[in-house]
Amino acid sequence: MGIFDTHAHYLKRDFPEDLEQVLNELPEKNVERVIAVGCNLEASREEIELAQRFSWIYASAGIHPEDAGNLPENWEEQLEEMLKMPKVAALGEIGLDYHYDDAPAKDVQRRVFIKQLETAKRLDMPVIIHSRDACAETMEILREYKPKGVMHCFSYSAETAIEVVKLGMYIGFTGVLTFKNAKKAVQACEVIPTDRLLLETDCPYMAPEPHRGERSDSSMIKYTAAKMAEIKGVSPEEMIEIANKNGRRLFFGE
Repeated sequence: MGIFDTHAHYLKRDFPEDLEQVLNELPEKNVERVIAVGCNLEASREEIELAQRFSWIYASAGIHPEDAGNLPENWEEQLEEMLKMPKVAALGEIGLDYHYDDAPAKDVQRRVFIKQLETAKRLDMPVIIHSRDACAETMEILREYKPKGVMHCFSYSAETAIEVVKLGMYIGFTGVLTFKNAKKAVQACEVIPTDRLLLETDCPYMAPEPHRGERSDSSMIKYTAAKMAEIKGVSPEEMIEIANKNGRRLFFGE
């Protein structure tokens, strides 16, 4: 099995000159499948359009917490319409992000997050969770709603990772896992069962070492996979295959 990048963003704004070239070259670089993740209504439509055009790309649609404060009245209807389209594999990314002072109000983020969790439950879809500087409240909501899905770009403690897994969820790691200062991510990865790990890029962000600071793409997962393999005591090839199978199980029931 090749690479399954379970979390990427392929928007024209980030790949203004070479989006088609980057996507067309992915299969040649051992990338077998990608989930192109939406963060708002417009981006979700753009990712879905890519999924219709490239056989190895699937999409998700959702409202990121940073986009929760400026939504049209019928946003739920628009979102649900997208979620029912072909090759839309998940609802996300959704969650809570209290990192920035100018972020939408906490009660607004919470309301939009919960509404989307309710939609996912009704449609029986996995969710892609974004949580930054909001661990306690995120976990409180996950305990209540118990969605199936993944905690994306995991940044919390090993203890929290264990609880996320006990709730039945998966945990995804990006290139951050390869950073020299990523002790907390490494400690979390150590305690997560191998069958609950997913590989992500979050491209064009989070490029792994030795490409830190560059624009990322799905082919760079091989570096994150190598670090994850080192932590879990398997070969990089085995780790790529394990994570691929985990992603297929979560998103496609395979």
